[in-house]
Amino acid sequence: MSEHKPLILITNDDGITAHGIRTLVDLMKQLGSVVVVAPNSPQSGMGHAITIANPIRLYPSDIFGDVPAYECSGTPADCVKLAKNHVLKDRTPDLVVSGINHGSNSSISVLYSGTMSAAIEAAIEGIPAIGFSLGDFTHNPDFSHTHEHILAIARNVLERGVERGTALNVNFPARTAEPLKGIKICRQANAKWQEVFDERRDPHGRRYFWLAGDFVNFDTHAEDTDEYALSQNYTSVVPCKYDLTAYTMVDTLKDWDM
Repeated sequence: MSEHKPLILITNDDGITAHGIRTLVDLMKQLGSVVVVAPNSPQSGMGHAITIANPIRLYPSDIFGDVPAYECSGTPADCVKLAKNHVLKDRTPDLVVSGINHGSNSSISVLYSGTMSAAIEAAIEGIPAIGFSLGDFTHNPDFSHTHEHILAIARNVLERGVERGTALNVNFPARTAEPLKGIKICRQANAKWQEVFDERRDPHGRRYFWLAGDFVNFDTHAEDTDEYALSQNYTSVVPCKYDLTAYTMVDTLKDWDM
């Protein structure tokens, strides 16, 4: 990197008090000048939701000491929008990082993830972005084995850049007795959540539902996916774009009799 100190915006979807974002702040301070704009409460599973029917509150926070930080009542995507258009004003971040999410965002989970939606929002603005997630759902996950790979990936993005409109979806397996084997560049696995809605009754006898289900991977024999890399104790990196056009169907649809 040049002598210019990069400006790095940090956000997440687990909330500004989460362990993962504190880890990310400590690491990014080694690479540049850090500003944090993060939700004031957990926003997991919000996807790319934005706040349009309610006011958005934004308050300064001293939670990270001398690092400028703001807690936002909105979604992760709101945080990036507010950071770019209000907090940073005439300054554009050199990098936006989101996470470290408490839970995996591999495969189809990228569509539901607030962590990745914040990164994608930055990509929409033409800003290089990375979403970091840890596949550990325990109460107090250990992020320490991710540090080296986070710094390596972030340094490469700062030095080399990424294709405009692209965000990197980075997932780590939970820590084990063995060190991570390395970093694998992957594609998103073809998988989905098979939902089950558990029907229950509240104390007044009124019916409600609790979402549950199982993860179904249709790419079990493929070795180039994020799910496979994670299963083999590698860090997975999937480049993602927000353009959802199915280009292979464009000419087919033109032939329809409509």
